[in-house]
Amino acid sequence: MASRDSNFCIAPDEIRQLIPPMGSCFATDRITIDGLKVGYMYRQEPDNEIDSGWRFLSGDESQEYADMPTNWALYEVNTICNYDPAIIPHLGSPAGSAFGRIEGTDRFEEEELDQEEA
Repeated sequence: MASRDSNFCIAPDEIRQLIPPMGSCFATDRITIDGLKVGYMYRQEPDNEIDSGWRFLSGDESQEYADMPTNWALYEVNTICNYDPAIIPHLGSPAGSAFGRIEGTDRFEEEELDQEEA
């Protein structure tokens, strides 16, 4: 059976430093394994001192998919920037922020953060 590392769209040794270190984040496999762009991102209060609070989804995950811990992984925020550099301008936003991609573009618009995500 192939290791999880072999399934990534970007090999770990191809990750470039695009932003200063800012900690970890969670992203779904729809981004890192299936290769979809970030469609929705939100920032909650960090879980610990290494957590940035950022959570990244493609936007097409069902609730059932999102509820499965095996569909998520912990990454450095910079890693997800390599998958989708369009997120970079929003990374300084405070906890409580949420952004949805404007379909067909590399732009995001601010959205209301769901209270379950806050």
